[in-house]
Amino acid sequence: MKNRLIAGMTFLLFLAATFVSEAKKIELLSPDGSLKVSVELTDKISYSVFNGTDPLLTNCRLQLNLKNETLGVNPKLIRSKAGKIDETIKPPIAYKNSIINNKCNTLRMDFKGNYSVEFRAFNDGVAYRFLTDKKGEIDVLNEDFVVNFPSEYSGQFSLVRGFKTSCEEPYTTLATTAFVKEERMSYLPVLIDAGKGVKILLSEADLHDYPGMFVKGQGENGMSSVFPKTPLEFGDDGDRSVKIVKEADYIARTVGKRSFPWRTFMITKNDAQLIGNDLIFKLSTPNVLEKTDWIKPGQVSWEWWHDARLYGVDFRSGYNMDSYKYYIDFASKYKIPYIIMDEGWAASTRDPFTPNSTINLKELIQYGKERNVKIVLWLTWLTVDKHMELFKTFHEWGVAGCKIDFMDRQDQWMVNFYERVVKEAAKYDMMIDFHGAFKPSGLERMYPNLMAHEGVRGLEQGGNCKPENSVWLPFIRNAVGPMDFTPGSMNSAQPEDNRYTRANAMGSGTRSFQMALFVIFETGLQMLADNPVYYYREHECTEFMTSVPVTWDETKAIYAKAGDAVMVAKRKADKWFLGAITGNKAQNFEVTLDFLPAGKDFKMTYFVDGINADRQAMDYKKKTMTVNSKTKLPVNMVRNGGFAGVIE
Repeated sequence: MKNRLIAGMTFLLFLAATFVSEAKKIELLSPDGSLKVSVELTDKISYSVFNGTDPLLTNCRLQLNLKNETLGVNPKLIRSKAGKIDETIKPPIAYKNSIINNKCNTLRMDFKGNYSVEFRAFNDGVAYRFLTDKKGEIDVLNEDFVVNFPSEYSGQFSLVRGFKTSCEEPYTTLATTAFVKEERMSYLPVLIDAGKGVKILLSEADLHDYPGMFVKGQGENGMSSVFPKTPLEFGDDGDRSVKIVKEADYIARTVGKRSFPWRTFMITKNDAQLIGNDLIFKLSTPNVLEKTDWIKPGQVSWEWWHDARLYGVDFRSGYNMDSYKYYIDFASKYKIPYIIMDEGWAASTRDPFTPNSTINLKELIQYGKERNVKIVLWLTWLTVDKHMELFKTFHEWGVAGCKIDFMDRQDQWMVNFYERVVKEAAKYDMMIDFHGAFKPSGLERMYPNLMAHEGVRGLEQGGNCKPENSVWLPFIRNAVGPMDFTPGSMNSAQPEDNRYTRANAMGSGTRSFQMALFVIFETGLQMLADNPVYYYREHECTEFMTSVPVTWDETKAIYAKAGDAVMVAKRKADKWFLGAITGNKAQNFEVTLDFLPAGKDFKMTYFVDGINADRQAMDYKKKTMTVNSKTKLPVNMVRNGGFAGVIE
């Protein structure tokens, strides 16, 4: 009996080996069976993705071009292994949900030449990556990420002409057939409308020691990757940048035994699924910090947007002691845990250790400490790179974190700079906000002291930041990670009336729109961009905004039409906060509050657009009502309008 069992097992292993050696197609299904990845092995590795029986992506190609070989050409499959992941993750910083269910099916294919390709299929997306097992270092000359669409789709692209970019471009709507390689490329993420309610959000995760990916048109209804080369030599270019004077012929020189970034596709059957999607987080390296209890996300009072031009005070305003004490007092009154001292606090942008002569920084730190307010300092990346010891010094001073600005690149060198910074900062319990930055790609999971990236057309763009663009952000930019948008204008205006100046800063969108942003937009350090003089004047609005948490136990999109309007409900403990915004069209819809516990009544305090808000954006109404799980709530927003409320 034993011999027959061994013989039978040998025969099964032979069949399996025969299947592997002759396989041309391997399929991978999502756990619910709704998504399918079909991998085909011929003279190349290609794949197609299906939603049910409908093709979403067809004959897509992946390839990794090394100095002396090309991985993915004439692939020789040694073995393939299917598996699954079913785990619960409790992130130390919960930007969307305090519990994340990570459930997917996996496929790993090992090829001759010491490399592998791994796919993962989730119910709301798919991803793949290369893995190599080679000795020493390797030079990656290029990576081919080629996506083809079965029919004409439309997409939201962030178009640029070169790799140096702060990633603050407005979204441009293009048909996929009109995205041609001779014109501009786009940085990630890119949102594709595949029709029938299906959206595909392209991005990347677990980006380490490798450049960020851009995409360009194929000219035939498709896209392909393009990467910046690794810089080798730099020249002087002022106090916040460098000139790249010599580049390598490779995009990355890296260790030969490693995994490469995930190429990610969030695939949603309705727009609401984009809002609470944690795909980038799930695919990224887990937290490496032993302790995270010192990381305290929160709101921040910020002086730069309005240039610290206070009025109605009995001192000369500016970047000086009296003004910063005023900001600290304001933050303390509304229980805002931080203020940022932006450009102007230091005597020189090149010297991080010498404050402006008008400032006694240690006195301000102590003044804030006595009022439960900590200080975050702004710096250029170039100064940080030249003075990495500053994190130790700042920690000794009592500084809580740094806002680091003007990186404007995502080549291998700069991607590594981001990681060097958060790693070094974490040694000294320092939080980091990257401004002038590319999109999040998972580093905030590995180092939770990374609070936010900018990489967004935010309110600091003044009149160029329009609600018609901002209404896309929950579906695109914020879907891949926390962002530094800097909301909170009390001097609200319809876009045609926005006359932003530093003395009289203005933000487009109604007052209710601005308030709703605090609920909708996700970040670890949420700025209050406007003048404290206005916040004092508009006390009931300020009281609401400063009550909104920055981390959440649960996030639900209760109305979502990408590019038109969105409404979210977010829970922190036993309170639910509601936020809704629209673009340049008025919106009227109804939502059911069925996320509330059944059989109980609650009080809702909320802010809506006033009757004249379409003409005078500062017009709003504050109301209260009793609600329960059966309440059908009408939501009426004027153009560029909003809705904000709390249920308790």
